[in-house]
Amino acid sequence: MDLLEDDQPGRNEPEFTVTEIAGAVKRTIEGQFGRVRIKGEVGRVMIARSGHVYLDLKDDRAVLASIIWKGQAAKMAIRPEEGMEVVAIGKLTTFPGQSKYQMVIEEIRPAGVGALMAMLEKRKALLESEGLFDASRKKRIPYLPEIIGVVTSPQGAVIRDILHRLRDRFPRKVLIWPVAVQGEACAPQVTAAINGFNALTSGGALPRPDLIIVARGGGSIEDLWGFNEEAVARAAAASDIPLISAVGHETDTTLIDYVSDLRAPTPTAAAEHAVPVRLELLAAVDSYGARMAQALTGMVGARKQRLADVSRALPRREELTQVARQRFDIAGGRLDASLKAGAAAKRLAFEKAVSPLRPSILARQTDRMKARLNQASDKLAVALDRRAERSRAQFDRVAAGLSPNGLSRDLTLQRDRLARATRAASQAGQGQVLNWRSNMEKLDRLRETLGYQATLQRGYAVVWDGDKVVTDSKAAKKAAALEVQFKDARIPVGAAAKPAPKPKPPKSGQASLFDD
Repeated sequence: MDLLEDDQPGRNEPEFTVTEIAGAVKRTIEGQFGRVRIKGEVGRVMIARSGHVYLDLKDDRAVLASIIWKGQAAKMAIRPEEGMEVVAIGKLTTFPGQSKYQMVIEEIRPAGVGALMAMLEKRKALLESEGLFDASRKKRIPYLPEIIGVVTSPQGAVIRDILHRLRDRFPRKVLIWPVAVQGEACAPQVTAAINGFNALTSGGALPRPDLIIVARGGGSIEDLWGFNEEAVARAAAASDIPLISAVGHETDTTLIDYVSDLRAPTPTAAAEHAVPVRLELLAAVDSYGARMAQALTGMVGARKQRLADVSRALPRREELTQVARQRFDIAGGRLDASLKAGAAAKRLAFEKAVSPLRPSILARQTDRMKARLNQASDKLAVALDRRAERSRAQFDRVAAGLSPNGLSRDLTLQRDRLARATRAASQAGQGQVLNWRSNMEKLDRLRETLGYQATLQRGYAVVWDGDKVVTDSKAAKKAAALEVQFKDARIPVGAAAKPAPKPKPPKSGQASLFDD
C-alpha cells in the first residue's frame, strides 16, 4: 500500500492552499492572544539597519522570537540587553514567510529592581573601563560663576530651593532648561539640555553658562532611572562646562554622579557648592583691607624713621652747593672777555676769506671759464663730424656686403669653410676607427695567449667528464667516462681500463693526468 494515496471518491477531508492555512493560523493566534504579558530573559538582540529591534525571549525550556518596530523602539526608556529579566507586553502573531510565530512588543520593562541593578552595574563597568570616572578628567568648579545653568523640572521644590539658596548666598544669573525628571522623556531631554548649554556661545543673545547644575529630588530607582541612561552619562562626561550633579537624596547614586565634575548630596548643597557666601566675602575683604591699611601704615612709619636716621648723616645743603656756586661766579666773570675775544677772531677770519672775492677777480675767472667752454664746444663739433663720417663709411661697407655680388662671395667663403671642416672630421674619424681596430686586435691576441688552448700548446692537458672539467682525483673516480683533451684532439678513457703502470715523473714544466 502506498504511503500517499490519491484522492478517492467518498473522502471528505477539506483541501487548503498553503496561504489559506497560514492565514487561518495567523487569525487563530492573533484572536486567541490579542494582547499578552510575558516574563522571560532576553536572549539574542539585533538592531537592523531599518531601526527595528529583533530579540528572543526565553526561559529554561522555550524561546519566543520577538520584534520591536522602529517607532516603538525610539519611545522606550529602557533598551533590552542580553541577559536582562524583563516583562514584555504586546501581541502574538505569525510570519508566514518563515512559518513561525513571534511576538510584537509594544512595551518592555525590567522584571523588578534586581534586573535594574544588574543592568546598572553592567553600564557602570562599561563607562568605568573607558575612563569616564577618572578624577584626572574632572574639571574645576569656578569660584564665582557669572551665569549658572540649571537642568531640572520647572515645577516642584527643587528649583525653588536652588534659587532661594543662591539668593541667600550670592545672587547670580540663572538659566533654567526645563526637562522631565522621570519617565521615558527624561533621558533624551536631559541629554539635549546638557548639549544645548554647551552649544551656546559667550556674548550671544542667550549667554553661555559658566556652570551647569543637573538636579532632581529623591525617588525610587525607577523614578531616577533616566539619570542612569548611558546617553545622559556620556553627555555629562563630554560637557566642556563644569557640571554638578544633584540627583536624589544623599543615599541615592546614579551614573551621572560618577561622571560629573562634582556630586552634591542634595540640590540645596549643589547651590552651596556653586557660589560662596557674599557676606563672608565682604567680611573677608574688609578684614584684608584693614590688614593692608595697618601694614601700609607700619611700613610708611618705618620708612619715615629710616629716612630721618639717614638724613642726619648727610651734610647741609648749603655746604653741598658752596664749591659749585664759587665755580659759577668765576666762570661768569670770564664770560664777557671770552665773548669779545671770540667775536674779534671770527671777524678777522671773515675779512681774510672775503678779500679774494673782489669783482675783478670774479670777472677774470668768468672769462677763463667762458674761453674753456668755447674750446670744448669747437672740439665737440669736430668730434661729432668725424664720428658721423665713420658711421657712414661703416654703413656703406655693410650695404655693399648685402648686394648680390657680396652675398655670392660670402656663400663661396662659407662653402670652402664647410668643405675644410668636413675633410678634417673625416680624417679624424678614420684615425679613431684605425685606433679602435688596433686596440681590438691587441685584446684578441691577449685573449688567445691567456686561453686554455694556448696552454695545451705548451704540453698540458684537460680532463673532461662530459661537459664538466675534472679538477681532482675524487671527481675522477666518481666519473662514469673521462676524456683527455690534448692540443689536437680528445681521447676517451674507459671506466674499466686496466690500471696503467706507474708513470714516470713528469719533466719540469709538465703535469701528470692524475696527480693526487
